[in-house]
Amino acid sequence: MDKPLLDTLGRHLQALRLARGLSLSQLAQDAGIAKSNLSRLEQGCGNPTLDTVWRIAIQLNVPFGNLVAPICAPVFDDGMQVRLIDQGTDDPHVDVYWMSCAPHAQRRAEPHSPGSSESITIISGQLEVGTEGNIRLLKPGESHTFPADQPHLYRAGETWVTLLVTIVYASKGNAK
Repeated sequence: MDKPLLDTLGRHLQALRLARGLSLSQLAQDAGIAKSNLSRLEQGCGNPTLDTVWRIAIQLNVPFGNLVAPICAPVFDDGMQVRLIDQGTDDPHVDVYWMSCAPHAQRRAEPHSPGSSESITIISGQLEVGTEGNIRLLKPGESHTFPADQPHLYRAGETWVTLLVTIVYASKGNAK
């Protein structure tokens, strides 16, 4: 991410943290990241990974899309690019992302918020995706839906992969 995008993300992250009454130390501890890394991120510095941004979103109790919404460019990490396409405003909350994976790129994603599900639709290339014990090889036009509140895997094949990712968060009406 370039400096203006990092500045935007940092200001937005800090505003969300303060709105929830969390200290820098508390959010860093809850998200499992170093306080210094979170501080640098809020200052518009650093190079956050997708997993770091996901962990922060989970701890702030906001969809990933809410955290990255002010950024109008893809987030890059280890051969993968993710760009928010749209966010629903209904209940349940739905986010849709465009994602591109370099050949042989692999990402082990941490669990998202409880009750969330993820649906992957392949546009081009081939991708292995899913939770442990439920990984599927998908080709163009194929989809797979799985519980996103469990660790899950994305593994690209021999060529670039383009896909749509739809995340449906737990309904607030069904929240416990």
